[in-house]
Amino acid sequence: MIRLAKSTDLKTVLQITRYTISSIYPKYYAKGVVDFFIQHHKQDNILNDIENARVWLLEADGSFAGTVTIKENAVNRLFVLPEFQSQGFGSQLMDFAENKIAENYSQIHIDSSLAAKEMYLKRGYREKRTCKIETETGDILVYDEMEKPVSRQQGKINYNGRHFVPKSNTENGEVDEKTIFHYFQKDDILWADYSGGDVEKGYIIGKVAPNGELDFHYQHLNKDNQIRIGKCHSVPYIMENGKINLQEKWQWLNGDMSCGESVVVEK
Repeated sequence: MIRLAKSTDLKTVLQITRYTISSIYPKYYAKGVVDFFIQHHKQDNILNDIENARVWLLEADGSFAGTVTIKENAVNRLFVLPEFQSQGFGSQLMDFAENKIAENYSQIHIDSSLAAKEMYLKRGYREKRTCKIETETGDILVYDEMEKPVSRQQGKINYNGRHFVPKSNTENGEVDEKTIFHYFQKDDILWADYSGGDVEKGYIIGKVAPNGELDFHYQHLNKDNQIRIGKCHSVPYIMENGKINLQEKWQWLNGDMSCGESVVVEK
């Protein structure tokens, strides 16, 4: 789940940033450069970005695993904690940031450290220029300014025939990675059936907006023989592999009437 950071998240963003820098960057840079990075991402700078709705947090397994800052057409301050690396979270944050930028810009910019350059090259970024900064200790910081053109989705998203599985869900939800959704669409009408995990059988009916966002109602029979009913708003993001990632906010319309959030990905 990726959500906008709040002022109360300042400590979390600061901890993710500083711990990741201090753990990973010494493999690539001298101590003076590592200290420069930590000072550059100081508390006041992060708070200013949070207050201007630029900072996002990624949550996995009930813990915050990473963060990214989006300033106009630039991806900044993208960090994934070392213990969560090599699990696809960096790519998920990049997919999210690139889709956000693609809504308003034709080019995506990033200043790449040595630690991340290979990942950005694989994603289609190209070097604009190599920059050097001399730190107070005399150590030299080397980084690359990189850009790539926005790859825009041709035409509207069509959900017909696509299959989705939940990647994450809040505790009050009843679908999980064992639940499979089969989507169908005609014009702007969406419907689906789903089952698996704690769900015996479920159905969805709703509408597709011109930008691909979904509004639908769902109902299912769970393993406890209870009928559950709810509503959901779902926002699509196109991932690097062309698959759809759906960021969802939903609410039960019976039972405790509680709300939740989930991420559903195309198979």
